[in-house]
Amino acid sequence: MIESLFQKDKTLFSFEVFPPKKEDEFNTAFSTLDSLALLKPDFISVTYGAGGSKSKKTVEIASYIKNNLKLPALAHLTCVGSKRFDIDNITQELAKHQVRDILALRGDRPKSMSTEQYVNRHFPYAADLISYLAQKNEFSIAAACYPEKHFESPSLHEDLYHLKEKEHAGANYLISQLFFDNTTFYRFLDQIQKNHITIPVCAGVMPITSASALGTTVSLSGSSVPKELSNLIAKYGDVPDEMRKAGIDYACRQMIDLKEHSVDGIHLYTMNKSKMAAEIMQQVRA
Repeated sequence: MIESLFQKDKTLFSFEVFPPKKEDEFNTAFSTLDSLALLKPDFISVTYGAGGSKSKKTVEIASYIKNNLKLPALAHLTCVGSKRFDIDNITQELAKHQVRDILALRGDRPKSMSTEQYVNRHFPYAADLISYLAQKNEFSIAAACYPEKHFESPSLHEDLYHLKEKEHAGANYLISQLFFDNTTFYRFLDQIQKNHITIPVCAGVMPITSASALGTTVSLSGSSVPKELSNLIAKYGDVPDEMRKAGIDYACRQMIDLKEHSVDGIHLYTMNKSKMAAEIMQQVRA
């Protein structure tokens, strides 16, 4: 299980991918995974659609990573729109495919979910899903953390309180929301240490290779944009090739600095771009 991979003075490198939206895109997805596997990540995570809309695809991709590529696969699992039997069904499928690592998330509220359904959901928060999964005693469980706090949380202090709840519920390690300023992440690590949260933390990094990608990413994640990155967008945003180079360089410098600070792990949000991931890893591991 992935939790056993964390070692003192060694930074793990991992990738996130997402399942294809259409069935005829699976061949391309598997080709992308083959290319990512050549980069020898410590594990690969697979996202999960809101309300379980892509659960079968998540299982299929995670199984391919685990059984064909022989790499640890971390399957995302959201609970916002799920009942207990839904969680039981998906975890049984994952176990059947020998996938024993789960990133337990609340997930975003589906647009089709009524207010009544949302208020009365079976798993109010990620900590409730983590606790339920921990009772099964057959999975290693990762949880999400937010260096700049979750956008729904009134304060970082309260967010850290809920993060401690996730650890108590059974989370074995954490993967952070993306961020663009490493000092923010280091400050966050200091805060979790002060709150006696002791499980490993993987830093989430997403390369910004186009001006439009930044706007979408910030609106979805709530991450702040440092002046250096906004200056890059202003300078290269209208020149796609130069913007791509600048975005990759920025992510590389972020990751090299994180590695030099001996963080537990770095989780690269690849957006299924294996060529980009290869360029980044070549520089970061040089």
